[in-house]
Amino acid sequence: MTDGPRVRIDTGELSGLDRGTVHAFRGIPYAQPPVGPLRYRAPQPVEPWDGAREATAFSAAAPQNKKYTLVGFREYQPTSEDCLTLNVLAPARPATAPRPVMVFIHGGAYLMGSSATPLYLGNSLVERGDVVFVSINYRLGALGYLDLTEFSTDERPIDGNLGLRDQVAALEWVARNIAAFGGDPGNVTIFGESAGGNAVTTLLAVPAARGLFHRAIAQSSAPELTVDAVTARGWGKRFVELIGGPEKIDTSSSEELGRAGNHLMGELNREQLGVIPYGPTVDSDLLPEDPELAIAAGRGADVPLIIGTNRSEATLFTKMPGMGRPTAERAAHTLGAEPDRFDPLAAAYPGFPGIPAINRIIGDYMFWAPSLRIAQAHARHAPTYFYRYDFSPKTLDLLGYGATHATELMAVFGVYHGTTGRVLGVLGDRRTAMRVSDGMQRDWITFARTGRPATEWPTYNGTSRATLVIDDRNRIVYDPSPEIRRAWERFTG
Repeated sequence: MTDGPRVRIDTGELSGLDRGTVHAFRGIPYAQPPVGPLRYRAPQPVEPWDGAREATAFSAAAPQNKKYTLVGFREYQPTSEDCLTLNVLAPARPATAPRPVMVFIHGGAYLMGSSATPLYLGNSLVERGDVVFVSINYRLGALGYLDLTEFSTDERPIDGNLGLRDQVAALEWVARNIAAFGGDPGNVTIFGESAGGNAVTTLLAVPAARGLFHRAIAQSSAPELTVDAVTARGWGKRFVELIGGPEKIDTSSSEELGRAGNHLMGELNREQLGVIPYGPTVDSDLLPEDPELAIAAGRGADVPLIIGTNRSEATLFTKMPGMGRPTAERAAHTLGAEPDRFDPLAAAYPGFPGIPAINRIIGDYMFWAPSLRIAQAHARHAPTYFYRYDFSPKTLDLLGYGATHATELMAVFGVYHGTTGRVLGVLGDRRTAMRVSDGMQRDWITFARTGRPATEWPTYNGTSRATLVIDDRNRIVYDPSPEIRRAWERFTG
C-alpha cells in the first residue's frame, strides 16, 4: 500500500498517487465488471470493499486491437472486459471552494481508445485551471455499441446502448463522489473528441443524463455515428450470422467478437465507404429520439455548449496506408450519393476535383456539416459557441496533414509545452504552438468554470453564424464558407 493521498467514496477508501502539484487516483471502478452474466447488461453498482483500495495504476482498456493500446515505447495497455473504471486528477493544494469538474470522454470510432492514452493525462488542465479532471473507460465495439437486443431472451437478457449506459453510469458516479476529491458536483463539464464528441452531442439528448452535467464541449463530433434502430438491428443480425448464430453471443471470446466486427465493417465499407457499425442507437429507452431532432425541439439539455471541427479533418484518414489516392468517386462513395446529388455539392468546393477539395468534402461530411446543424439547433435554446481549428505546426503542413483530425487535442491537453511539442516545433514555430495551446486551454477552463469562454467570442446563431477561427492569430469570422454551407443544406434537406 502506498503512502499517497486517501479519499473515501461511497464504496470504500481509495489510496492514490502524490504527483507533487496533483493527486492522481487511477483505475477506480464505477460499475461492476461486465463479465459472465453481466456481459450484455447495463452497468451494475459496485460492491463495497473493506480497507483502502490502491488506485495507483490505470486499469485495463476495453477489448480492442492491440495496436490501438500503445502507451509507450513497445509498451501496450492490457485489455479486458473488466474495463469499467475511471481516473481522477485533483490539485494537491486544499480547495478553498468546490472546484469545477471536467469529464473527458475519449474518441476512437467506438472501437478503440482508452483513458490511459498519454495524450489524455490531464495534468496540464488541472495545474493551469484549478479544476478536477476525470477520464473514463467504457465498453467498445461489439460489446458496447452493437444492437443485439433482438436476441435477448428471458434466460439471457441483453440490454442496448451499453457504451452509452456506461458513460451515464460514470457521470452518476461523479455526481455521488466527486466532492470527496474537492470537485463541485453542481458544475460538471463533459468534453470529448471524435467518437467522444459524438458521445457529448448524444448525451445532450439522453433523459437519464439530465442534471449530471452543466456544460458541454464537443470537439470534432461525428453526429452520424448515432444511428436509427432499424439500421442498428440490421447490423446486429449480420454480426450474429458472422459469429455463427445467437448461441455464440455468450461463448465467443472478445477476440473472436472483434474479428467478426472487423469482418462486418469490411462488408459495410464495400457497400458505402467509411461506415462504422458502432455507435449509439436511437431506441425507446435510453435514447428515445435522434439527438439533432431532440435538441432542435428543445428536448435536449439546455446547457452552454462549445462545438467545432478542424479545418482539414479528413487528411488523417485519406493519408492512411492502403487508402490510395482520394478521388471524386471515393468521395461520392463515402457520402453514399448518386451523381445528381453529389455533383451540385462538389461544385461548391473551389478546386474540385483536386485532392484538397475532395479531402474537405469528406471531412465536412463526417464532422463540419452535422456539427453546424447541432450548433444551430442548440443555439435556439442555450448559449452555443462554434469554432474552427486551423492551426497546424509547419511539420504537419510539410507532411501534408495540416490541421487534421485530433490535432486540436495537442493544444487542449498542453502537449506543445512538452517533449512532443519540441519535436513538432522543430521548424521554429513551437512558441506559436504554445500560445495557441495557452489560449485554447484558457477558453476551455473558463468555460468549465463560468459557462462562457475567456475569449471575446460571440454566441452562434442562425443569422450571424459567428465562428472563432483558432490559429496563430485567433479571429472571429461570420458565416465562413456560406456557399458550401448552403450546398450542404440542399444536400441534406
